[in-house]
Amino acid sequence: MQKLSRRQTENIEITKDKVYSNLEEAIKILKQTATTKFIESVELHANLNIDPKYADQQLRTTVTLPHGIGKQLTIAVLTNDENFEEAKIAGADLIGNEELIDNIIKGNIEFDLLITTPNMMPKLAKLGRVLGPKGLMPSPKSGTVSSTLHETIIEFKKGKFEYKADKTGIVHVSFGKSDFAENQLVENLQALYNSIEKNRPSGVKGKYFKSLFICTTMGPSIKLDLNTFV
Repeated sequence: MQKLSRRQTENIEITKDKVYSNLEEAIKILKQTATTKFIESVELHANLNIDPKYADQQLRTTVTLPHGIGKQLTIAVLTNDENFEEAKIAGADLIGNEELIDNIIKGNIEFDLLITTPNMMPKLAKLGRVLGPKGLMPSPKSGTVSSTLHETIIEFKKGKFEYKADKTGIVHVSFGKSDFAENQLVENLQALYNSIEKNRPSGVKGKYFKSLFICTTMGPSIKLDLNTFV
């Protein structure tokens, strides 16, 4: 059995058997336990009372957090030639048509997000096997299929991103970096919670949230009281 490091042991002791009902206090402890030599991501893990195998209990949506998540996306745009200039002006990093499709099929995926226009959807069918497992397949629900390229690209460049519940009904999503100011993390976490609450699936019966935890990449889990955001 692998022995825990002194750093891990000390962090676990700080948070062991504690439930935080004050966001400011929870974030303060979160930053205190981010003791690695690199800047860690900060994550929310929300266990929801949903069963995603049913269509009316699925959660998949987008959100733009007040202070972003500390990551600059590389955006590719798949569209017809007459839209290339518009996509370029909006800040797209990769723009293409048939050549871009060929590169993706070959496994050359040098982007974090793929946006496409509706007229290109028929050509996307053959990319499902490549993009699907990586979570990069464009869809109208995620906002990555759009007829307003300029606005869509700018929104995602400003920090808009998609999140969804996994097959067990848990949302795992980053809401910043450990070097963010405490108030920035509090505001981002509040906005993320509000988004999950606002997009409550219609099939949910009774209590929606089962548990809420926050943590850094290498830090211990910090449990939040379910009434923290009320």
